[in-house]
Amino acid sequence: MSYLETTHDVYKEAALTPDVGLCCTTNPIWELPGLKIPRIMQEMNYGCGSTVHARDLSNNPKMLYVGVGGGMELLQFSYFNRQKHGVIGVDVVDEMLEASRENFKIAEEQNSWFKSEYVDLKKGDALNLPVEDNSIDVAAQNCLFNIFKAEDLKLAIEEMYRVLKPHGRLVMSDPTCEQPMNETLRNDDRLRALCLSGSLPIADYVKALTDVGFGTIEIRARKPYRILNPEDYPTDELIYIESIEVAAIKDPMPEDGPCIFTGKAAIYFGKDDYFDDKKGHVLLKNQPLAICDKTASDLAKLGRQDIFISESTFHYDGGGCC
Repeated sequence: MSYLETTHDVYKEAALTPDVGLCCTTNPIWELPGLKIPRIMQEMNYGCGSTVHARDLSNNPKMLYVGVGGGMELLQFSYFNRQKHGVIGVDVVDEMLEASRENFKIAEEQNSWFKSEYVDLKKGDALNLPVEDNSIDVAAQNCLFNIFKAEDLKLAIEEMYRVLKPHGRLVMSDPTCEQPMNETLRNDDRLRALCLSGSLPIADYVKALTDVGFGTIEIRARKPYRILNPEDYPTDELIYIESIEVAAIKDPMPEDGPCIFTGKAAIYFGKDDYFDDKKGHVLLKNQPLAICDKTASDLAKLGRQDIFISESTFHYDGGGCC
C-alpha cells in the first residue's frame, strides 16, 4: 500500500467517525456577525492553523480549497463570498465529500445567510486539480502538502500555481520542523498521513514555493504545534513541530529573486524627516516599515547607524515595502 493510499484510508475513517485528535485542530473558530460553526464541523476540523484571512477575500474572489475536511473553512470562505459556486472544494475521499454535504445542511439551519450552493464540491486529486487554468483568485490548503513526498509536493504546488490567476494567492497552513526526522519517522506512512513525517524546515518549504515561480511569499504566523516524543513515536529524542501560515502570491519573479516577508521591519531615526534609498523604499522618521528579507539585507549593507532592522518575527500583516 502506498503512502497516498494510507492517507486516503485515514481520512475515510475520519469522515465516517470524526476524530477530534486527528492532526492538531487549532483552526480559530471565527467570531463574525451571523456566522455559526456547527459542532460537527468543529469536530472534523483536521487542520493546524487557518487559511481564512479577511484581507485576501475582498471583492468576491473565486476561491478553491483542497482537502475539504468537515467543511468548516469552506463555510468560513463562503461567509465572505456568498455567491453560487463562489467556493470550490476538492477532495479525493468520497466519504469526506459526502460528510461535508451533510454538514452544510446543518450549517444552512444555523446560518440564515448560507446556502449549500455557495460551495461546489468536486471529487479530485491535489496532483491533478479539476479546475481550469488561471481561474482562481484565492487557493488554500490546510495540513495537506505535508503528506506529500518531494516529487508529489512539487506537483501539488505546480497545480495550485496553474489554476491561480496572475497575482492570485495560495494560502496555506502546514507543520514545519527544523530538527531532522530519522529514517524511521520519514518512512512511516501513517505519520505522513497525519502531516508529521513530511514536515519541512521553513527555508525548504519557502524554496519549494519559489522554485515553482511564486514571486512573493508572506509568512503570516508561526505557532507551537506538537511534540514527537520517544514514548509515543519512533524517535530517540524530542522533536518540536510548529504550525506555519504562509501566503504565496503569483507575482512575477523579480530579477534579483523573490520577495520573502518573515516579519522584519526597518525604522529610520536620523536627523532628516525621512530616508530614501533610491530603490523605491522611503522610511519616514520613527515609523516602522515592514520589509522583505531582501530589502533588509540591502539596507543592512548600507552600514548606516540611524536605521534599525528588526529580527524576523515570522508574523506578517501586510503593508510591506514591495
